[in-house]
Amino acid sequence: MTPQNLPAPAGPRGTLPAVLAASAALLAGCGLQPATSYVPEAGPGSIEVIEGAEGTELTVTSKNFTEQLILGKISVLAAAAAGFDVTDLTNVPGSQPVRELLVSGDADLTIEYTGTAWLTFLNQSKGIPDKEKQWQAVHDADLANSLTWGRPAPLNNTYAIAVRTEAVEELGGITKLSQIAALPVEERTFCVESEFNSRSDGLNPMLKHYGLTRGTPDGVPDGNIGVYDTGAVYSATDKGNCNFGEVFSTDGRIDALELTLLEDDLNFFPAYNAAPVFGTAVLEEHPGLEEVFAQVAAELTDEELRRMNLLVDVEGQEPADVAFDFMVDKGFISEAGEG
Repeated sequence: MTPQNLPAPAGPRGTLPAVLAASAALLAGCGLQPATSYVPEAGPGSIEVIEGAEGTELTVTSKNFTEQLILGKISVLAAAAAGFDVTDLTNVPGSQPVRELLVSGDADLTIEYTGTAWLTFLNQSKGIPDKEKQWQAVHDADLANSLTWGRPAPLNNTYAIAVRTEAVEELGGITKLSQIAALPVEERTFCVESEFNSRSDGLNPMLKHYGLTRGTPDGVPDGNIGVYDTGAVYSATDKGNCNFGEVFSTDGRIDALELTLLEDDLNFFPAYNAAPVFGTAVLEEHPGLEEVFAQVAAELTDEELRRMNLLVDVEGQEPADVAFDFMVDKGFISEAGEG
């Protein structure tokens, strides 16, 4: 349930890679296409080398949409700074292949979303809106799969409802989803993607949760709902085709189009916090790795990811460069030659 943004074309910075590409044999065995293993060469920062890490191979993987490419490169840089010999297996097409790499032991580390694991991998029927409870439930369940979840980031890539900023005052200064019910029926207009239109955590149950019924004259009439192709909701909302658009909370287009997110004040949407997931055996041998990623995860907020996603999707920057700049700005690493 994560946005499938397309990555920007690779554009190396001109420095040598800090990590090596994944082996051709591994990729061929998994039926995957190799990702560029480029990341800028880094100098020392606040991440210290873990005792016993030097000479130890560690494989990092990620999915292939923009946010995951950025998080994957952040993970590569963090693991390399901690002293590991990193194999870069980012840019894997899809959630399930990434999961299979972890479970099989062909990868050691990824950053995954709690809600994705709970609903897709662990086959639960309903997500948990409370972020800490959702993380704890996934953490406890996945121990049986020899996977250990590190502490979650503030980053919560879940569904959200946005309004164009200039319409906020026109709609009575609206800031919360619960306030939609107080608007005149003709103002309760929505732009949604086809999937959200029919999901169990989508439009109909969301309206019901907030005291509205779809298809009724005094609720949200069907004529008030526009169904759009993937990604078109953002521009449709910005153009005023509707007052309320379904978005992903960390999409860079929210800032690019100056949309405002409404607070999910009655806690309808499940939590999709990003968190590092390790092969348990790796943590048993190198427990310091968990603390390294806890430091990094603490800096990964919705605002940071919207900013970084925008740099890639709107401005065309390379995900590895965006990840590198984030790690340098936070002091985790430095430019090569510094320090």
